Amino acid sequence: MNEHSLNALLQQVRAGAVDVPEALARLRHWPVEILESARIDHHRPLRTGQPEAVFGATKTVAQLIEILAAMLAAPAVVLATRVVPEKAEAVVERLPQLTYHPVARMLTGNDQYIPVDRGSGTVAIVTAGTSDLPVAEEARITLQWFGYQAATIYDAGVAGIHRILAHADLLRQARAIIVAAGMEGALPSVVAGLTAAPVIGVPTSIGYGAGAGGYAALLGMLTSCSPGLAVVNIDNGFGAACMAAAILRSVHEMEKSADQS
Repeated sequence: MNEHSLNALLQQVRAGAVDVPEALARLRHWPVEILESARIDHHRPLRTGQPEAVFGATKTVAQLIEILAAMLAAPAVVLATRVVPEKAEAVVERLPQLTYHPVARMLTGNDQYIPVDRGSGTVAIVTAGTSDLPVAEEARITLQWFGYQAATIYDAGVAGIHRILAHADLLRQARAIIVAAGMEGALPSVVAGLTAAPVIGVPTSIGYGAGAGGYAALLGMLTSCSPGLAVVNIDNGFGAACMAAAILRSVHEMEKSADQS
């Protein structure tokens, strides 16, 4: 339950539209709902401004069904990451309210709870190559379900530097930029040198032998000489989206405070 839905419930109780027993029933599993396979943190949106997400890579179909069914019953968006197609098909068969995004490998649900008052800032999502799309799409879908706008610039790596330079205006207008790159991981350094916006580098596990599953890209981004570049873990599009959302949320709160003063 996020701040908006909790505030709405309290207002309904005060107005007499919802009685106390019904309100207590809605809050029965708040802040933590204990299941056989997990403890769902329903309090997280109120603490951090973003909902809990399920890491689906190592969970069984039965565990995903139990957890996601409970999350669908709560007034918040539902996100599950790293769900392979075979698992997703079995889960959606039991929970048709969910939607599977095959490139991002994500399950989503409860779109009626996507926040609508997140300000006008846009996050630009950039990839070096087409092979980086799963990571970028994980970030894009996450941002969409967090209520933020995203613009994409895909397949614009440094091997053809004119491809990213052609989008310099969009990069300068973005409030935050996510850049996913494998191989040597050079693209975030280039982007950070073109804009004042904070840049979040996502090293991907794309590359030949010496790339070591993304470690070469990770170390290249960490040792970048371009200021304003932060780096998340290898292939962590979800984490990059969470950081971008935190940046935009802080900007939005400052803008609201300035308008009220």
